[in-house]
Amino acid sequence: MTPARFEKLSAVLQRRQFDLTVVLENVFDPHNISAVMRTCDAVGVQELYILNTKIPRHKKWGARSSSSAAKWLTIHQFDNTDQCFEKLRKQGLSIITTHLDADAVPLYAMELTAPLALVFGNEHNGVSEEVRAKADGNFLIPQVGIIQSLNISVACAVTLYEAFRQKERAGHYNSPPQQVGPRLQLYKDWELE
Repeated sequence: MTPARFEKLSAVLQRRQFDLTVVLENVFDPHNISAVMRTCDAVGVQELYILNTKIPRHKKWGARSSSSAAKWLTIHQFDNTDQCFEKLRKQGLSIITTHLDADAVPLYAMELTAPLALVFGNEHNGVSEEVRAKADGNFLIPQVGIIQSLNISVACAVTLYEAFRQKERAGHYNSPPQQVGPRLQLYKDWELE
């Protein structure tokens, strides 16, 4: 491994945010998933949960959309909501959905520096009622247009960049890294890439 590659991998690992993750529920289009992967990598989100309760597991992602981001992320696939949420809660994450509803908190009023799993629903129906009922809260992205919805990958990008802004302001990207064990394992995995 060259010194430049070692420096790059080390710098990226120092900034990974293990207390922020994304859950995609029944997202049909692998290109949307890949675009989300690219945004996750860009803001330092390491883990992506793909929950498929109504569609088959994805076997591949849209490579052109992800720009190879999948190989740098830890991807978990579940076909059971309870098992997925149990794993997230064991990590100390609150589960927050995004859904246009009367109880939804506007994105910019959310505290996104806390340990969170952000759930985004599919292209047709959004987050399911089952998942919303099991979540700890709900938010929406403020909009003033007629349609009142965004593409899943765009909604995720807007949300993650607000989290990035808040976490950067709070010093999360510059503080000494927590969870050294997972970072060391990732470094070993990445070394093989």
